Amino acid sequence: MPDQVKDSCFCTLALGKNYRLLTSQLAQDLALYSPQTPLVVLTDKPEDFLELTNVLAFKHKPKGVKFYQDKRLVIAKAISMFNSCIFVDADVRILGDVPTNLQWYQGITARTGSSITKHNKSKSKHLKIIKKVAQKMNLNLTSEVKFVNEFLFTVTRAGGAEQDFLQQWEKIAYYFELHGIHNGEGNAIGLAAAKSGLPIQFDSVDRFPFFKDKIERRRIKHGKSKLEEKLIYFEQRQQIEITQQYLFRKAWNKLKAYLGYNYRALRLKLQTLNNYQFYYQ
Repeated sequence: MPDQVKDSCFCTLALGKNYRLLTSQLAQDLALYSPQTPLVVLTDKPEDFLELTNVLAFKHKPKGVKFYQDKRLVIAKAISMFNSCIFVDADVRILGDVPTNLQWYQGITARTGSSITKHNKSKSKHLKIIKKVAQKMNLNLTSEVKFVNEFLFTVTRAGGAEQDFLQQWEKIAYYFELHGIHNGEGNAIGLAAAKSGLPIQFDSVDRFPFFKDKIERRRIKHGKSKLEEKLIYFEQRQQIEITQQYLFRKAWNKLKAYLGYNYRALRLKLQTLNNYQFYYQ
């Protein structure tokens, strides 16, 4: 049976102006629909959240070559402070009340997922790297490893297995990025959970109403949602993107991204040289 969790939080990653603005919207949603639940945020500018009393914002410098795998550091911070943390992408909106008596299984509770081989059957590059990692970690991909859809999932303490999970995730994240895969954090989560013994439960029942643009488009396509009812959320997301795309600012951001990418790629190579056999053979 699930453990009832009393000390829980939401958490997310907010790097760059767009994602800080999106996270501010998320924080305001939570203040309305789950006022007793803090939002833990790792961000490049914590000062942007000073006026939001439900936000616990911490300074963060990106560790990954790109930012996708830094989600593990959000989880690490949140789970060090709370028994259970609900990770949501910064562009998720909460649309209604979050129950105060939510229950989560120990380990990972994911809204959606699948077998890792099924999820990557059309992604030959990803699957090749995944198979290599599984081989190095003595994991059976077919029977042991799952893919976790990473935009919304919960991690609950499980007797220390969650700490091993985070360490394994870091190792896998480095391997992925060294071999040119900078996203795929749902694959890294599944591999790390299998290696650490952290259980994964899929639970497709939505515990609270939310908006995520990709999910909503799918719902609309299949007649499970109406565009006119959710149009305002699409428009608000688009407005944030538009206001950040003036020509000079866009060019400057591209240059900063290019320089940052190359710096972090070099740093990663230096960090992994001490375990040459795992990462390079």
